[in-house]
Amino acid sequence: MDRVSPPLDTAPPTRSHLIDLAPLRESPAFAKLWVGNSISGVGAQMTIVAVGLHIYQITGSTFAVSLVGAFALLPMIVFGLYGGMLADAFDRRLVLLVAAIVAWASTITLAALAWTGVEVVWPFYLLTTVNAVAATVIGTVRSAVLPRLLPPRLLPAAAALSGASFGVMVTVGPAIAGVLVATVGFGWTYTVDVLLFLSAFLGIAALPRLAPEGDIHRPGLESLRYGLAFLRTAPNIRMSFVVDTIAMTFGQPRVLFPAAGALVLGGGPVTVGVLTAAGALGALLSSLLSGRVGHRRWHGREITNAILTYGAFIVGFGVVLAILGLGLFGQVAGSVGSPNIAAIVVASVMLAGAGAADNVSSIFRQTMLQTAVPDNMRGRLQGVFTVVVTGGPRVGDIFVGVVAAIGALWLPPLLGGLLILSLLLAVTRLQRGFLRYDALTPTP
Repeated sequence: MDRVSPPLDTAPPTRSHLIDLAPLRESPAFAKLWVGNSISGVGAQMTIVAVGLHIYQITGSTFAVSLVGAFALLPMIVFGLYGGMLADAFDRRLVLLVAAIVAWASTITLAALAWTGVEVVWPFYLLTTVNAVAATVIGTVRSAVLPRLLPPRLLPAAAALSGASFGVMVTVGPAIAGVLVATVGFGWTYTVDVLLFLSAFLGIAALPRLAPEGDIHRPGLESLRYGLAFLRTAPNIRMSFVVDTIAMTFGQPRVLFPAAGALVLGGGPVTVGVLTAAGALGALLSSLLSGRVGHRRWHGREITNAILTYGAFIVGFGVVLAILGLGLFGQVAGSVGSPNIAAIVVASVMLAGAGAADNVSSIFRQTMLQTAVPDNMRGRLQGVFTVVVTGGPRVGDIFVGVVAAIGALWLPPLLGGLLILSLLLAVTRLQRGFLRYDALTPTP
């Protein structure tokens, strides 16, 4: 019979609001994997920002930047699902190692293109697609590994630590990328990522052998069918995917940042780095104050409230851009192109609030998936989860690019935030059982 993880009520009481470091103390393998992923992730976020700036420099088009997500979307969906099947069929450590090699090779090639001065766009689309596919497989397998390294009572704390590392990645990485691109160029920016990625291999090498448990299905349509059949019987897991898809589809304004830095807020690449880092800083702060998340019972309610908060902050970001774009209060700081410090600060606060809310939602969604799903299905369900959390923003990039092309820069976040609020209220009204999900008796 498939084994479902026990409930979370075995965790000892936690009085502090500060992040719980127990997973790092109790599992050396988890600690090394976490450190390696955190360091390599800084470089990965640098490359994400650098590619957007690079394509915008070549084309001058926000829509061209959004196509990075469009081209990568279908391969990410396919390999997110396939990566989950691989995680349920083979040694998860080996799968991680192969995917990491592919990701590293694609970054090396990006650096080579920059150093040789290639100004053709299609190789950047191809290589970022390969990199995104490898990252999707890595994310899927790594999440499926955690319940094998940690007891269930520490999984919420592990999710919070993952949020903290993501916050560091997307705070430090884009800020460094903005400075490096503006000072030494794209070649050095990609090269730094190549060097930082070496730490990922050290974390993977520290893992024990992680052979699959329970019934094993060879990767293919039959394995996928078993996973999807389980998902049809898991309304809470299904609903967690739906609400996050809504948030990521309509609340991802990142492809606007290059144009916002050049045309509205001013400051160019440095502003792009600041805006990208703001959301991650919010995620980092919320993780640092996550000490008691392991004792929150009603995860469905927590997820819903967090995503509603996220939508409200995205609306606020759209309002900031609209005020400047429409000139409602005049030009606050000089001509277009010079940094408007006041507007950048307010916009960053809105994005930080959105990042904090998204991180809270992620902590509870990850915990729900890792405790309510049996181990021999966890890889495939993590595959679907990874497709949602990585593919959703790619769809969001397309939404933002299209709406911005036919409207104005401020329209996508303003419209998208309002859609998040209205759609989330509608779907949770239809699926009220999600709001009653109890972590003490986790049911998929």
